[in-house]
Amino acid sequence: MSHPPGLDLAQLRAHLDRERPGLVGGPLSGRLIEGGRSNLTYEVSDGTSKWVVRRPPLGHVLATAHDMKREHRVIAALHDTPVPVPEALLLCEDDSVVGAPFYVMEFVDGTPYRTAEQLAPLGAERTRAAVLGLVDTLVDLHAVDPAEVGLGDFGRPDGFLDRQLRRWGKQLDASRNRELAGIDELQAALGRSLPDSPAATIVHGDYRLDNVLVRRDEVDGVDRIKAVLDWEMSTLGDPLTDLGLLAMYSARLELPDSPISTTASAAGHPAPAELIERYAARSGRDVSAVSWYTAFAWFKLAVILEGIHYRYTLGQTVGAGFDRIGELVPVFIEHGTDTLQKG
Repeated sequence: MSHPPGLDLAQLRAHLDRERPGLVGGPLSGRLIEGGRSNLTYEVSDGTSKWVVRRPPLGHVLATAHDMKREHRVIAALHDTPVPVPEALLLCEDDSVVGAPFYVMEFVDGTPYRTAEQLAPLGAERTRAAVLGLVDTLVDLHAVDPAEVGLGDFGRPDGFLDRQLRRWGKQLDASRNRELAGIDELQAALGRSLPDSPAATIVHGDYRLDNVLVRRDEVDGVDRIKAVLDWEMSTLGDPLTDLGLLAMYSARLELPDSPISTTASAAGHPAPAELIERYAARSGRDVSAVSWYTAFAWFKLAVILEGIHYRYTLGQTVGAGFDRIGELVPVFIEHGTDTLQKG
């Protein structure tokens, strides 16, 4: 039995046999689906059925260990709501089984579309329907009453935006090794113009097309969101932060050969304004301050990219495209500043 890095399949099988007898019918095989600094995702199978296992990154100890419980808790809570999530099957907080906390969930068949090139075979009409479905699913998520699904204590909504801005400011400070024109001014301007948040909802925290699984319905041919994944940033907070991030990812960057891939340039992909209008119409929320949330998303991504650039300059990040990340950061700062100023 060959084990994927970070997952001892024999230990996993023994634990599943103890905790969920009868679930697994044969020897397990597995492969790593995603790796990196985020939580690790594996597909495992007994030859008949498939499951997905999530665990923290290799070598990561305390902070992300909590994410396993949070992720498992939120998808378990949302299972009987209109929000499509995989069924949560088991949470293990005992490090001795595979070396870190982990959870097991249902395998959902679908595609996470990460680039415009991947969307191209769908054509304009199907692409448009899939992205509009992304908005509709976000409205469904924000309509869930946290208390009704046992998530009333899932976060601290009071002062949410102020804490978010300060958090990302600290992230920026941790990556400073060069002058970045305009980024401090953008942070200060965001701080001076904090909007009043609407009533708190469950917030995904990283809501975009490549964090959902899309599958075409064999009966009516419609591409639908079959599962929303990657809940490690989820909490209770301002729902418009999810909308602002989605709007930001839907803007056309027009950066040839950029290592930052989005789906926005795909034929048929709705523009940010249409997504915002659809969200407003379906949710009934006031989105008049959405430019602040979109500008904040640009700021947040600029900070993330600057962190990647900083690690690259220290020789801690290798791979194609990392040498170009640094030159993209000012583009994100400029977009954030323009978005905030134009309102």
